[in-house]
Amino acid sequence: MAAGGSDLQSPKKRKREQVEGKTKPRPQVKGGGDGVKRKKHSGAGGYAAHGGGAGEAAAKKKRPATPKEKRLAAKEISEARKMKRKRHYSLEKELTKLWEKMRCHDVSKEERSKLVSEAIRKMDGKYLDIVGSHVTARVLQTCVKWCSQSERDAIFDNLQPHLLSLSRKKYAVFLVKKLIELATKKQFASFISSLHGQVAKLLPHTIGAAVVDYAFQRATQPQKRQLLLELYSTELQLFKDLTVQSSCSLLETISKLGLQKSSVLQYMTIEIQKILEKGTVEYSIVHTAILEYFTIADKTSALDVIRQLIPLLTQGASIIDGDEPSLATELPKKTKAKMKRLSEPLIVQIMHTKEGLKLAISCLKYGSAKDRKKIIKSLKGHIMKLALNDFGCLFLISIISIVDDTKLVSKIVIQELAKNLKQLILDKNGRRPLLQLLHPLCSRYLSPADLACLSYNVPSLSSREGEASDSATEVISENKVDAVTDKIVSESKKDPSQRRHELLIKSELAEALVQSCIENVGELLRTNFSKELLYQVAVGGKDNVLEGVTDMVHKLHDAIASDAAQPKTEDIEHAFENFFSSRVIRRMIIDCPAFAVTLWSKALKGKCKTWAEGHRFVLLVDMICHVLELPILISKVVAAFLESPSSEVKDLAKDELQSLIDTGILKVPDHKAMEK
Repeated sequence: MAAGGSDLQSPKKRKREQVEGKTKPRPQVKGGGDGVKRKKHSGAGGYAAHGGGAGEAAAKKKRPATPKEKRLAAKEISEARKMKRKRHYSLEKELTKLWEKMRCHDVSKEERSKLVSEAIRKMDGKYLDIVGSHVTARVLQTCVKWCSQSERDAIFDNLQPHLLSLSRKKYAVFLVKKLIELATKKQFASFISSLHGQVAKLLPHTIGAAVVDYAFQRATQPQKRQLLLELYSTELQLFKDLTVQSSCSLLETISKLGLQKSSVLQYMTIEIQKILEKGTVEYSIVHTAILEYFTIADKTSALDVIRQLIPLLTQGASIIDGDEPSLATELPKKTKAKMKRLSEPLIVQIMHTKEGLKLAISCLKYGSAKDRKKIIKSLKGHIMKLALNDFGCLFLISIISIVDDTKLVSKIVIQELAKNLKQLILDKNGRRPLLQLLHPLCSRYLSPADLACLSYNVPSLSSREGEASDSATEVISENKVDAVTDKIVSESKKDPSQRRHELLIKSELAEALVQSCIENVGELLRTNFSKELLYQVAVGGKDNVLEGVTDMVHKLHDAIASDAAQPKTEDIEHAFENFFSSRVIRRMIIDCPAFAVTLWSKALKGKCKTWAEGHRFVLLVDMICHVLELPILISKVVAAFLESPSSEVKDLAKDELQSLIDTGILKVPDHKAMEK
């Protein structure tokens, strides 16, 4: 008994050895002990082997054996749970089947109309119950998109009393946006009316702010003012009649309604602080409200808002549905695309409006050196997207014109621009940062509205007294452009010419730019947008900024002259006959004597008579429904040698051109007569 007991292990010891991997085979006792007990236990259930065979077979049948059976069993359990948890689960399955058919691209209009009508009939009276589900909300959204106007009106009327509550819900917000997008004028006006008193509450809401901004973008100017005025004062939030105004600024509203400026400032400070705390600053209505706030804010309040904005703008956007992106290594393509969008800083995303641009410029101008460094670092990898954007290129111009840390700008901004020079040169917006370095703030490449945006200043933070803050809204004539450029206050200490030299020459951007022009000279000459940059490079830029790469600029002159010296072919229009290239070559001859000498020796010497006779300039004038063709026997390119201010260029071509003038083949154009 003792011997048998010594061979047995205690339960704790057996458990410890199992964990350590040292489990020994249990000894089998022939006599009594555990072996007998186990035998008796199994024998006690022996009746199941004889009398209970059917029960054991049923148990084996219920238990899934194969992996397929296990999956089916798990699916059945999941379906049973969903049936208990979801009230309209069977309806959701029916709608999903219809949705899979109606959203196909190859389905006919008649078939889709039938499917949509059937789905709406099944959902009728249950819209509020099903709109909270991510599946049925999409089905209803698709139905709203493809249904008839009468069906859409019925859905809108049914949901209209609940649109504000749905605007705060995770999945229903997309349905509300679709209803706003497709609403009639009357329906949209009623929705704007229902927002009265709720704008200030919805803007700090992560989901609701998107709905308000969506309505703001689609609204008319009086409707926009109606939404904005609620952020100015409690009285305007309470009394609806006061918000019905035409377009006017905050200062005009205060004067017109007799409001106290201090109370408006206090109220707006509270409301904007709520928005900043929640981080919902990616919306255009918020940008407009903050810019209006700057017009009445004192220096301390304005700086406080800017300091809070910079960290928000340099990080990723807030997720509209409130979910954090998964950080798993293997993600589906849609999730990866969503994370890529979220990785963009807000300062890149807000560049689709003029207000967003002005807000970013104010952060750049009035932020500290550390803030500017943070802003520029956040743009890494997004420089090309900004450069090709209408307003983003202006923000890059501001960075080039303001930031003193040229090493940081060269490392992040200039290097990425240098990798995509051809694409930038040929693009309308992409060429502007390069032109800014070659010829800063030139009215030929920047419209008065663009210059006004670049000159935006916060009144309380501006170093000049009485400077207008809303100069971007003014219509600026050409004779006032110089005055506007003087108002572009760069809160920097470095000399502008030194900054341009460091960004162009020291960063080696100039060499890459000239080389790219040489390699693509034919295409650049004959393209509208690229010819302007080619001209600036060929003449050396303003104040001869390309003096450090003069040898390469001369090579560019040779390349242009070689292209012009080629004989006429049917494949490519000749440089002297092309609309764009002929004009830019003429400007180069007048403004750059070195190029004029090279062009004369390579392409025009001894051939002026051929071009003067063969090149016909046809002027099309559309007046009083008549098209008049006025053939003028003159070559602009050849005549440019006589218009050049350089005596060297005039003397070079005078002998050959004088004979053409005497015989009447060539006429020097009278610019005043042509302008008339």
